[in-house]
This record gives sequence, structure tokens and C-alpha cells, in this order.
Amino acid sequence: MGTIFVEFTDRRTRDVNGFDIENLYREAIKNIPGVRAEIAAVEQGPPVGKELQLELYGENLTDLINEARRVRDHLENGMSGLIDIDDTTPIPGIEWRINVDRARAAMFGANISEVGTAVQLLTNGVFMGDYRPDDTEEEVDIRVRYPKEYRGLEQIDQIQINTTSGTAPVSSFITREPGPKVSSIQRVDGSKVIYVRANPAPGVITDTKLQELRQWLNENPLLPGVHYQFRGANEEQEQSFAFLMQAFVLSLMLMAILLVTQFNSYYQALLILSSVLLSTTGVLLGLLITGQTFSVILTGVGIVALAGIIVNNNIILIDTFNFLRQNHKEWSLQEIVVQTGVQRLRPVFLTTFTTGCGLLPLAMHVSIDLIGAEVEVGGPITSQWVSLASAIVFGLGFGTILTLIVTPAMLALPSQLRHYIRALKRLFSRSKDDDPKRIEPGFGT
Repeated sequence: MGTIFVEFTDRRTRDVNGFDIENLYREAIKNIPGVRAEIAAVEQGPPVGKELQLELYGENLTDLINEARRVRDHLENGMSGLIDIDDTTPIPGIEWRINVDRARAAMFGANISEVGTAVQLLTNGVFMGDYRPDDTEEEVDIRVRYPKEYRGLEQIDQIQINTTSGTAPVSSFITREPGPKVSSIQRVDGSKVIYVRANPAPGVITDTKLQELRQWLNENPLLPGVHYQFRGANEEQEQSFAFLMQAFVLSLMLMAILLVTQFNSYYQALLILSSVLLSTTGVLLGLLITGQTFSVILTGVGIVALAGIIVNNNIILIDTFNFLRQNHKEWSLQEIVVQTGVQRLRPVFLTTFTTGCGLLPLAMHVSIDLIGAEVEVGGPITSQWVSLASAIVFGLGFGTILTLIVTPAMLALPSQLRHYIRALKRLFSRSKDDDPKRIEPGFGT
């Protein structure tokens, strides 16, 4: 029925933050008699509506309405942590259907079109033409209908129409039948749809409630012919996740091509790319330890950005290893690995510390304004970028350890494996030479 737009004052001039004000408004409008109201924050980016949206679709509108009301009742009474619950079922009402008995109308000699015109005089009126006023560019319909006091439903029995036998009341050959009113019917891909929507309460993760609702739907299936799928933020999240996965895989493929051409070694290229995947494990462990949620957009972008830093650290380490191995053939493999770590320790640490320390304030919800000489904790700027910064900081901390310890060990692994294989071959051949039952060639029995 109406919308009230509330704009907050500057956050520095008030003692209550915006989230608390939103909750206060929600409590104020929760129990207004006869009124349903909800708080909707301004969406950043493309509008997706409420975060949890269940789309029910099928052909039987009655079954759709019943199932939508059953699901909504479960959201309101069977689940906790959800607010602003609503649905798009038709508003309850009565719609009168006028049925004309054509056989009886033919006996009276009544024209069916005249019956329709008579009924229109009681409702919206008979369209006669249109008129455009001088002060507007839109046309106005000209309709003729009875005065207001004669437009009630009970007046339909008093309508007289002309027939071949004279005037006759319309009620002689029409009947009235009440039915449920359908204000509008939504269709998607040719199917009738009804939405059941809700928002998570502050501090509640949408995906948790979505999985809980999905489990309830599996345990309490819908009626035959009624199907469902999740829309809203979940749909946008799946599309964003699919796009980021494609971008991540494509970037790894391009890196693999460049690394193979640069090092002329499939093993070293695979080693560098595996460090990217292992650093992603560090991101997930960091989010799990700190209790942060995985943001598909910000955390995903942070993982993609992290890949470039980790690859750079491993490239300079492996390149140094190859250089020392080629120019110091007298050194043992252990000396080459140790010297590689010593020479590349400072560059790797500098890269990690400069990037990590630069993003650490964002990850800790600290915003530093150098021009205004102000330090703010938990401001709106850091709340937008904390997921991206946390992903890079956690991944760098975990990936640096891998770069300085695991990568040199994996570089020495092929030579060590070849050494062990040769040792096993010598041991096996020596054991065969010492076998007393072994028959030498050329000496038969």
C-alpha cells in the first residue's frame, strides 16, 4: 500500500549503528494491528529481492496455493531465524460469475450481447469512446454506467432488457455463482508460479536455512504436479560461483601453459599449480578457525588474486633452484635446496609481509584514513572488503610456509626417488647374484 524511505544521518553524528537502527524499526512495526510491514535495506548491485526465495510451479493453481501456504506456515512456526516472511498467493476475495442459460434466453428471445451490456452497466460500464484532455497526453475512457446507488450486486435482479416478447428481467435466465478471486497469475516458462520468500535474521546464514528447508521438503514432499526450485540470493550465488570456477580453471590452464614453456618441465609446472590449490586450503582453514562465512564473490576473488602471489613466490624459488643446479654441478642436491631457500627467503618474506600487512587492517575491520587522521574499527568500508582481505591474508600465511618448506622438498623428491629406485635395483641384483641355487648360463644339468 505504501513505502517509507528512511535515510540515516552520518554515522559519526549518532550513537547507534545502522544495523541496530534497522532492528529497532523492525521491532516497532512488528505488532501493528491490521498492518503487515517489513524493513527492506537498499540493495547493492542488481536487485535480487529477498535472500531466501522458494518458487513453486505447476499447472493446478489450487494445489500451488495450498502448498505455498503449507510451506509458509512451516517457515513461520517450524523454523527459527527467519524474518519478513511472505508469499505471492492471491489475496482472499470473492469473484462472482454470471452464467447465462442460453436455452432459456432463446425462449425469451433475448440477445446474449444485450445481457452482457446490462451487466456491464452495473460494473465497469460500457465503453463509448475515449477523450484526451488538453493538459495531458494520456487518453481517458468514456464509460456509461448506472448511478452509484444502483450499482450493487443486488440490483442485478432489477435489470430489464428488451426481448422479442417485450421487456424481461435478466434474473429470468442468468444465475450467480461465487468463486475465489484470483487477483493475478504469474507464469514462468509457461508454468504458473507462486513464491514463498523470507530473509534471515541478523547473524543467521542464509545457506543454513536453505539447507534446512530443503531437508524438510525432502521429508514432507509436495503434492504431485507441484515442483519447486530456489531463487533469489541462492540463484545469484550459484551463478557467481559457476563463473568464478570457470575463471579460476581458465587462469590455471593459462598459467600451466606459460610455466611449461618457461621451465620445460611438466613436474615443476604441476608443483607450482598445486601450491595454488594448497593455499586455497589455507583460506578455508582460516575462515573455519575465525568463524567467518564464505562469500562467493569476495572470498572467490580473493582466492583468484592469491593465486598470482603464490605462483610468483614459487616461480622465483624454482628458477633459483634450476639456476644453482645448472651452474654448481659439484654441489649435492641437499646443498642446492638449502642454498635456494637461503637466497629466496628474503624476497618471499618481503612479498608476504608487504601484502599481508597492507591487507591486515581490512581483515581486522580497521579502517585508517590518512588524510583525515582517523582510525575507525568496524566501519562500513571494512565490512564490505573484509572477506576479500581475509582470504588473501590467510592464504598468504599458509602459502608462504608451503613455498619455503614443501616446495624445496618436492623439488628434491624426483632425484631422491630415482636414487632409491637405483638402490633397490642394486640390492635386488646383488641378492640374485648371492643366491646359491642360481644356475649359471651354459652349465646344464
